[in-house]
Amino acid sequence: MSEFTKTLCPYCGVGCGLEVSPPAQLGKATNRDSQGTPTWRVRGDKAHPSSQGMVCVKGATIAESLDKNRLHYPMVRDSLDQEFRRVTWNEAFDLIAKRIQTIRFTQGSEALCMYGSGQFQTEDYYIAQKLMKGCLGTNNFDANSRLCMSSAVAGYIQSFGSDGPPCCYEDLELTDCAFLIGTNTAECHPIVFNRLEKYHKKNRKVKMIVVDPRRTPTAEAADLHLAIRPGTDIDLLNGIAHLLMRWNYIDTMFMDDCTSNFPAYAEVIRHYPPEIVARQCEISIEDLETAAHYWGESERVLSLWSMGVNQSSEGTAKVRTIINLHLMTGQIGKPGAGPFSLTGQPNAMGGREVGGLAHLLPGYRTVKNPQHRAEVEEFWGLQPGQISPNPGLTTWDMITGLEDGVVELLWIAATNPAVSMPDLERTKKALLRSPFTIYQDAYYPTETSAYAHVLLPAAQWGEKTGVMTNSERLVTLCQAFRQPPREAKADWEIFAEVGRRLGFEKEFTFANSAEVYAEFVKLTKTRPCDMTGISHAQLQTQGPTQWPHPEESRGSRGAGEAGGETYRKRLYTDLRFHTPDGRARFGAYYSKGLAEPPDSDYPFVLTNGRLYGHWHTQTRTGRIEKICKMHPEPFIEIHPRDAARLGIVDTMYVEVRSRRGKAKFPAKVTKAIAPGTVFVPMHWGSLWADNAEANALTHPESCPDSLQPELKACAVQLIPISLEVTTKNHQLQSLQSQAAK
Repeated sequence: MSEFTKTLCPYCGVGCGLEVSPPAQLGKATNRDSQGTPTWRVRGDKAHPSSQGMVCVKGATIAESLDKNRLHYPMVRDSLDQEFRRVTWNEAFDLIAKRIQTIRFTQGSEALCMYGSGQFQTEDYYIAQKLMKGCLGTNNFDANSRLCMSSAVAGYIQSFGSDGPPCCYEDLELTDCAFLIGTNTAECHPIVFNRLEKYHKKNRKVKMIVVDPRRTPTAEAADLHLAIRPGTDIDLLNGIAHLLMRWNYIDTMFMDDCTSNFPAYAEVIRHYPPEIVARQCEISIEDLETAAHYWGESERVLSLWSMGVNQSSEGTAKVRTIINLHLMTGQIGKPGAGPFSLTGQPNAMGGREVGGLAHLLPGYRTVKNPQHRAEVEEFWGLQPGQISPNPGLTTWDMITGLEDGVVELLWIAATNPAVSMPDLERTKKALLRSPFTIYQDAYYPTETSAYAHVLLPAAQWGEKTGVMTNSERLVTLCQAFRQPPREAKADWEIFAEVGRRLGFEKEFTFANSAEVYAEFVKLTKTRPCDMTGISHAQLQTQGPTQWPHPEESRGSRGAGEAGGETYRKRLYTDLRFHTPDGRARFGAYYSKGLAEPPDSDYPFVLTNGRLYGHWHTQTRTGRIEKICKMHPEPFIEIHPRDAARLGIVDTMYVEVRSRRGKAKFPAKVTKAIAPGTVFVPMHWGSLWADNAEANALTHPESCPDSLQPELKACAVQLIPISLEVTTKNHQLQSLQSQAAK
């Protein structure tokens, strides 16, 4: 028997395999952290096909956070100005069930909301859908994937008729041209980037194009870096298409046989000649032409994108415009080619499969589709019409619903909206107005726990067994290797028990997570994401498996071999799509630019993003010493030209103001950022730094199709804070603190 337990890293959507062993082993010194506390050993799983044994600093140090600042017991309070008091699980469950029942019978189920997370395992997601959308009859379940991947979902559905990235990681090592836009892959998806960079270095003919206003570590490795002006992505993409058309780098046979709506797209790109696009994007015509040549002359083009594309008021349009380039050149359905969205969170893909957004149902179904609703109602044993035909409240709708008094109960699990939501001061004020907030998390305190009436201790990574799906549709079993601390419970167990207390005993009779997963995969039968051939037992014996993997292909080796058309690494290899006519659709979009462009009052564009070591709002990584030393404080990147004009020098504090709020950061003067644009990391909430919240500045304007907010750009002004003023303020605060003692 192996001393190691195989599992998956719970940070980003790369989905790296890990092997974990106990701190103490026979014949070995006890593994300890820097404080001497015994910690589990973590190493990369060389047998995992996605990561091949590689691991980044987050995965390598993950075990150090397991026992730091954990929430151990259910806690309640009647109002937010009171202290929490410990209660039993029985008391907590009764309180929640009674509150839900009261609201159902007085205001109706539409006053109930749940906000979940890509940190969930698929089993957690599934039970939440069954409880909310099925038993309670409200589609008011949304997840932080709304802030992350919903534009990619909408883009895939509109272009191909279904969600689902068509590529796999093997394509990273088969492509002739990698086109990266809106992704700092080296820091945000490091193991994906490691695979691509190694291949790129070994093959000089392979080209890498990176589109980003910042010269990131990703851009440093590129053959061509296009530092476009924020908000001009569609200009650039249409400009490349214009040149591909002009130079006849198009696959007319593929377009004629396999696509629709090209004439409308051709009319749009006619208006994007190089001289106009170069001026709009603030790049040279030569660089634009080079990008088009790289794409057009390559037999296999792989595009990669992430939040820089998705988090936009034009998010869906940007995704579809990327896909357009693949459709006009036939770059899809073959090794080394295709449009590949890099998922932000470890199980955002699993959430999409299980219907974990307000407009979705399990098995890549939608709530607006009568047949889809009927199929799920029949499977769950519900009365016809039990599932609402109306999409539920999105994440931001829940915030405005609190403002308007239409949301009576908000249940938040495994996410931290008091840091991650846009227009943060408005968000916090809305959370203060919530009549009843349940907050379910592994850690305490977090910024969001300050707004909760009930705290529920959740089991986390390593403490529950379940499934996650990564960016390449690879399903991995994450096995528990230790018991949850004290009274913490798995998220799905908490949801199921509340369901039983509400009278839905027969709907939630699951003995373990394997039974939950077995029920869920039945709902994927004959769907694009068919996983009926996957089970906990199959994953344990055969290893990670990509979908589609229908039951009849159960004998094939998962990620290792093709197994015919019933199981394949890539989607659309037959060049037939999930649209009614089987054709992929071109989308014709003119560029609209930023929802909030800079002006004379707010002359800079603020963008934000992740750093290599930290993860989202630091709920885990902020408690790991090595990572905190690596990234000790937030900062703002400013181009030297802008800094000189404002009298800003390195390390000087800068106050950043938008129309919604303000924050302050030490300056990092660097040519890595384009003039007129500034960058701040998005990880620091109020627990980790003073007045350094990126989302105090951002706005909630969103994409009309995906309803994903434009978190990546807002207009700001910069005000240098002199060292003298900063020192006086610090001294004053110290005196006030001493006086208070």
